Amino acid sequence: MPNWTSFDAFLADVQAASSDAERAALADALLEERPVWPWIDGERVTFVLDRIGTSSAALNLDTLPGDPPFAMMEPIHGTSLWYVTMSFRPDDLLDYMLAIDDPLTPLAQERDLLSRVATHWGTDALNPLKMQTAQMDVSVLRMPQARPFPDWSAFPGVPRGKVYEHAVQSDELGFRDRRLWVYTPPGYGAGSVYPLLILNDGQWAVGPLQVPFIADMMVKYQRMAPTVIAMLQSGEGDVRMREYLEPEGYTVFLLTELLPYIQTRYFVDSGRIGLGGVDEGAAAAIGAATRSPSLFTRLIAISPPLHAKGQHAQALQELRERFDGSAPLPKRIFQSVGRYEARARFIRPALALRDRLQARRDVEYQFVETGSGHSLVGFRSVLPEALAWAFPGTAFG
Repeated sequence: MPNWTSFDAFLADVQAASSDAERAALADALLEERPVWPWIDGERVTFVLDRIGTSSAALNLDTLPGDPPFAMMEPIHGTSLWYVTMSFRPDDLLDYMLAIDDPLTPLAQERDLLSRVATHWGTDALNPLKMQTAQMDVSVLRMPQARPFPDWSAFPGVPRGKVYEHAVQSDELGFRDRRLWVYTPPGYGAGSVYPLLILNDGQWAVGPLQVPFIADMMVKYQRMAPTVIAMLQSGEGDVRMREYLEPEGYTVFLLTELLPYIQTRYFVDSGRIGLGGVDEGAAAAIGAATRSPSLFTRLIAISPPLHAKGQHAQALQELRERFDGSAPLPKRIFQSVGRYEARARFIRPALALRDRLQARRDVEYQFVETGSGHSLVGFRSVLPEALAWAFPGTAFG
């Protein structure tokens, strides 16, 4: 059997083959020799698709320019293989899909994008590293120096906390029967009080972001203090945007409705309450925490959109201004942004906020740049650091 040291060496053998039968045999040998893809060779990464009867194939990455954001794959004639080779940074952690026989027309003009994606896009069958979401599954490229991206639910021998589900109402925000998931750590019970962390977008936190399973692992290794984590389902579409990006009403809801609900049902320490979120949920957390820093003493802000034009521009401007001057802030703040997120909406304001917070002497602050785009994959990868920073365990002394 051949022992190819690079994909280029395989291509050279294919090009030297004298018949399609010989080329097909080489392709079979390649997949037998290397059943797991993509092939990472330094900074060069090769993705392959093994599929007969395909007219076109492309790698879909949100970090790519163009519409659609595709890198077209090339067929290896005489075989069922398609491939594309690209370069990535050593710590990149990115989600991707393969688009097969896609019409290749601009997504901005697509009238039924969901149907198009469901018909033509899918995960990489040769890559076992995936992330499941309610909308779709994606494959994950993890470069050698990237943050770990395990299935946190799969570790054996980890004491598990419990997750309780409630239905909550709000007169302030005008919703009924929104789900609230509350995680209690292993060993939770009367006789102790626990820090409380409230996370926005609870359906993501309890689902693809795997917050309860991450917390179990962090508590086991004493990197995070045993903490009660309340994860509140967000509204949908425009409702979510309105609640999160015009956050004064959301702050009132937290103070007068959600917190009393939790405090009457769980053993929580009113002196150690944190607030956090991702995306617009992080913006809402910033709004509430900076309005009530004596109550919300911890803040987790993962990829908040701190700049926009149009409807929410003024609210985001006010949000940024809350970090200026000498106004009190939560005493422990964790912030992160992805290297491949939109520069104007995420990266530039994140770096400006970093510079302000690093200059403060009254805040214990950590900033992290991930090798990811604006995605649940990137959000999940940084959550262990965020949780450990918000409520550090005894492993940090």
